[in-house]
Amino acid sequence: MTSAVVIPNWNGERWLEACLESVAAQTTAPVRTVVVDNGSTDGSLALLAARWPDVGVVALGENTGFAGAANRGFEAVPDAEAVALVNTDVVLAPEWLERMQAALAADPDSASVACKLVDLDDPARLYDTGDILRRDGVCEQRGRFCRDDGRWDAPGEVFAACAAAALYRRDRVLAVGGFDERFFLYLEDVDLGLRLRLAGWRCRYEPVAARHAGEGSSDALAPAPNAWVARNTILLIAKAFPLRWAPWVAYRQTAWLYRSARAGRLRTHLSGLARALPLLGAMLGERRRLRQSALVPVAHVVPARPIRGPRAGGHPREAGR
Repeated sequence: MTSAVVIPNWNGERWLEACLESVAAQTTAPVRTVVVDNGSTDGSLALLAARWPDVGVVALGENTGFAGAANRGFEAVPDAEAVALVNTDVVLAPEWLERMQAALAADPDSASVACKLVDLDDPARLYDTGDILRRDGVCEQRGRFCRDDGRWDAPGEVFAACAAAALYRRDRVLAVGGFDERFFLYLEDVDLGLRLRLAGWRCRYEPVAARHAGEGSSDALAPAPNAWVARNTILLIAKAFPLRWAPWVAYRQTAWLYRSARAGRLRTHLSGLARALPLLGAMLGERRRLRQSALVPVAHVVPARPIRGPRAGGHPREAGR
């Protein structure tokens, strides 16, 4: 199997050097490494030209979001069977690509592989070990905020991969339409993971480490990350969830409104919901096509599980929410 590394970048100059050094140190070398630049205004492009002349650069000239940059990256590496998406604020273990590629190759029915994302500054603290999607519309990150005590050291299967550091079969991603660029950023990987599962493909989990700063550029986002999450959660639900799950969705949305009000973030949360409105019609219009083309029912892809408490898959500090 041949793999390329695609790094979406938006003003990530402070991270790029360490990220690219970790890619260059891989025990299995990628056939190509490409940085897709989303109109950076820092010194990212100058750094790449001066210090990394062998790295391919796709300069988009404007911020198309993570989803747009990822799609342009997939298009730029037609000679690769697999594509590793890596955030600029990620540092890979030297054996990361070798192990991820082996996991993907070993399972012909897989379309992606998730890894063990740990905190950049505190590698004993987990960030994500594969995603979980619930019927209330929430996507949880397995193990987030937990100490890396060995509970996530076994390979297996997960719902989907966090695209901060993940490996995808290129042809299968393209077959389901790639990343939905309307999501821009946040939950675009969950939406892709859902469509891949509906198409009959699995996501593997390989416990090889990638150190991640976690929302390294989120301070510069407008609107704030929680507004994007509120917006894109509604879009994901409208696009794929059956009407019978509405009670769980309503419960979660009410709970989020209450918590946002208590935290002083209600206006930001409401702005995210308002930003979903122009796209709701289009998302609802795609429901029938998505459901009819699915090889696996959505009720199987998103199985019933508790939506609160320790077994809901939530973050430990929020287990009682």
